[in-house]
Amino acid sequence: MTRLDEETITLAGWFVRLTGRVLEQRLFAHHFEGGDAAGVRAALEAYRAPDGGFAFGLEPDVRGPASQPLAVPSALHILAAAGQLDQETGGALCDWLTRVAGADGGAPSVLATLAAHPHPPFLPVPDPDSEVAGDLLATGQIAGPLLEHGIRHPWLDGAVAFCWRAIEALDRTHPYEVSAALDFLDHVPDRDRAEKEAERLGRLTREQGLVPSDPAHPEADAVIAAGYAPGEWHYAHDYARTPDSLAARWFTDREMAAGLDFLKAQQTEDGGWPITYVQWAPNTAMEARPSITLRALRTLRAWDRRGAGD
Repeated sequence: MTRLDEETITLAGWFVRLTGRVLEQRLFAHHFEGGDAAGVRAALEAYRAPDGGFAFGLEPDVRGPASQPLAVPSALHILAAAGQLDQETGGALCDWLTRVAGADGGAPSVLATLAAHPHPPFLPVPDPDSEVAGDLLATGQIAGPLLEHGIRHPWLDGAVAFCWRAIEALDRTHPYEVSAALDFLDHVPDRDRAEKEAERLGRLTREQGLVPSDPAHPEADAVIAAGYAPGEWHYAHDYARTPDSLAARWFTDREMAAGLDFLKAQQTEDGGWPITYVQWAPNTAMEARPSITLRALRTLRAWDRRGAGD
């Protein structure tokens, strides 16, 4: 069964060109129209800060000119998807992370410098006098694509050790943290250890009601995590964005098919996909929806190519 048909892509492309930043327009052209990767990289560089990090709202929830670790995963996934994540580029970002990360080896989500700029009320900003501490939410998302593309750097070695400790210590979690852990587990070289921890993480996800078995009735056996917006459910396709993810093993074929059918049906009349998380500023939906739309398209395409989830 093919879910990503030409009509779906055409409508989504119209939406991205109508509402997206140059970056999302370049990404759509690259992924679905054979556009050049150089254009994607040039658009991304507009968000580069003088210190080598990324800022200026690359991640829409992190505003202002001060580089923030939470913007790094966005940059890495864009570079990777465009075939532009190499040792030089990845190593330079690791150099920046070395300067701002905690002694525990992990990257914090944000730095104290964010306090001077607009940011969501649900995103805690550390005190400038406090010790910098890493968290799995940022570190897992950063380490995953770096490992996938064979980047080598001393900071990454410490980040890998941090992620293992954080994942093995998990007993309560939430969907974004689960996804960050999966970014790491899907690409870390120790596959036996990764499969063991992914299996345990899947059980936690199920036991804590973080994924509904039926997208049409999520309230039947799932809960919305504390601090999340009303209706902010996370489905099978949110965890298993490709058939190669370890999270794909968490779901039956029927559950995966239901999730993918639901994802396709979420495309709205304007061609884009909605956001379900907290909209703390007027521009949140406007800036985030094009990237959410691109992610939906790429998820549907990944599963179509495998011919799975039918």
